[in-house]
Amino acid sequence: MADFIVRALVAGLMLALVAGPLGCFIVWRRMAYFGDTLAHSALLGLALGLLLDINMQLAVIVVCCTLALGLVLMEKNKSLATDTLLGILAHSSLALGLVMLSFTNVQIDLMAYLFGDLLTVSTAELIWIAAGSCSALTILVLFWNRLLAISLHQELAQVEGLDVTRLRLLLMLIMALVVAVSMKIVGVLLITSLMIIPPATARRFATSPEQMALGASIAGCVAVAGGITASWFLDTPTGPSIVVVSALLFIFSNLVRRTA
Repeated sequence: MADFIVRALVAGLMLALVAGPLGCFIVWRRMAYFGDTLAHSALLGLALGLLLDINMQLAVIVVCCTLALGLVLMEKNKSLATDTLLGILAHSSLALGLVMLSFTNVQIDLMAYLFGDLLTVSTAELIWIAAGSCSALTILVLFWNRLLAISLHQELAQVEGLDVTRLRLLLMLIMALVVAVSMKIVGVLLITSLMIIPPATARRFATSPEQMALGASIAGCVAVAGGITASWFLDTPTGPSIVVVSALLFIFSNLVRRTA
């Protein structure tokens, strides 16, 4: 098997393993729009990385985390609804990123960052993906019960003495980290779908939060393997192929449940 296929498969599976459980929190807390906002802001991080001549993965992580912090602060101002703030941040960061890219002299394949180019993942990028995925998964495991408490019943979690604001911020920062390291795999415009569709698929069969998290990881891994296979044999874009396979799994899960 070619080395670039192995790197692509390893990178995709590592991302799927952490995107599944993280996506469960996104589904439970109805934060899909926040994921989109982070994905759009990743392009701004890319532009800053090129302009300042720093590591682009690091620049994207910093921008995404800064946006998450900014959202938490702005949410305290009740004059605007959260979805309105997210809409402003998403489109403003995307537009600003595109404008800043026009000032760079570096020629980049913008489509690869928008829709992913998993087959071109280098060894250095694979290390970034491994480090980010392992870090995010470790934090999720350590804080699982507390994050689960604020996701399923926030008021009860507050009564029990949990710091809801800090835990929400932690969850947002984990999402920012995963979005940043996965940009190369499915692209900034498709990453949210990889964190939403597998959990939605697993939800049809799970009877506990832990089962849903495990099922989401498995569904994500199947989507990654199927998408890479389809991309190799059908010569289709890898990132969108992964999302299409994930969507087909979701449709299949609904058909199975209806006929069961």
